[in-house]
Amino acid sequence: MIRTTCPYCGVGCGVIASPDGRGGAEIGGDPDHPASRGRLCSKGAALGETLSLEDRLLHPEIDGRRVSWDRALDAVAQGLSDVIARHGPDAVAFYVSGQLLTEDYYAANKLAKGFLGTANIDTNSRLCMASSVAGHKRAFGSDTVPGLYEDFELADLVVLVGSNLAWCHPVLFQRLEASRRARPSMKIVVIDPRRTETCDIADLHLALTPGSDVALFNGLLVELEHRAKDKRFVEQHTTGLDDALIAAGVGDLGSCDLPAADVATFFDWFATTDKTVTLYSQGVNQSSAGVDKVNALINCHLLTGRIGRPGTGPFSITGQPNAMGGREVGALSNTLAAHMDFAPAEIERVGRFWRGARMARGPG
Repeated sequence: MIRTTCPYCGVGCGVIASPDGRGGAEIGGDPDHPASRGRLCSKGAALGETLSLEDRLLHPEIDGRRVSWDRALDAVAQGLSDVIARHGPDAVAFYVSGQLLTEDYYAANKLAKGFLGTANIDTNSRLCMASSVAGHKRAFGSDTVPGLYEDFELADLVVLVGSNLAWCHPVLFQRLEASRRARPSMKIVVIDPRRTETCDIADLHLALTPGSDVALFNGLLVELEHRAKDKRFVEQHTTGLDDALIAAGVGDLGSCDLPAADVATFFDWFATTDKTVTLYSQGVNQSSAGVDKVNALINCHLLTGRIGRPGTGPFSITGQPNAMGGREVGALSNTLAAHMDFAPAEIERVGRFWRGARMARGPG
């Protein structure tokens, strides 16, 4: 029996796999896994069907012929060395999946930046989560998600922005649905131009004009300044509120093209509900203004002090199961490791720790 992780979506459900005697595996949910608690969606439950060995490469090959691992590794190392000798380290680049283990990301990042001398390495976060990376760094100083899955079950108001949770993260949707049944007083708001299956459990669906999320949350920020500002939190833990309010005040809430009564209801629920979680996904990230959307909704949590406490916070949910793990260990072209950037002191610090023979000196 092997405990492992489903590779499909950002929930990263726990899987228990056991050999079935036919080259495949019997698959079950891991009841001890903190994200899924034994649940699997239809894709995870069918993982055993993907494990046939007939079309898998089971040993190294060069030019179609089987070779030893030593010879294969020597060939790769020689190939990299030759390219770097002829063209320099930036002639080499790595693109790695959002489905690797954190340790694998770390090893690949260390190889590239510490020993090949190139920062040309990106994970799927470059395509999937770059808006969140930049928004988190702008808001918090580091790319950090300040929340837990448990917060959804503790919140009294859950706001889903650009997320069809029912289809894209089914097990987390099931957890939210179960929590809602247990606590019918919980309110759920879906902000999405489309009506999706997620809307089936929503108390309010705001089908705003595509691209108008910033205007909506800037309007909410102005409202919260008068009704729900946590003055002590703002003074002790934030800067830049005046500039944020000035920028928010020039927004055009009418561009959302929403019924005024629905907007008023949303603003009222947000203003009067302390335990509020705002979950956002690709509808926010995959946008030409994605970073501004991220910061507009984070600002509403900062103004109200609804962050870093159970049942509160902005929450970015990724497209693949360990996109955050790759970001934690720096596997992006513009970060180094452990949320450090390419400042000279940080390059030297990481170089000493890695004993890096050829440290990359700047972003890839």
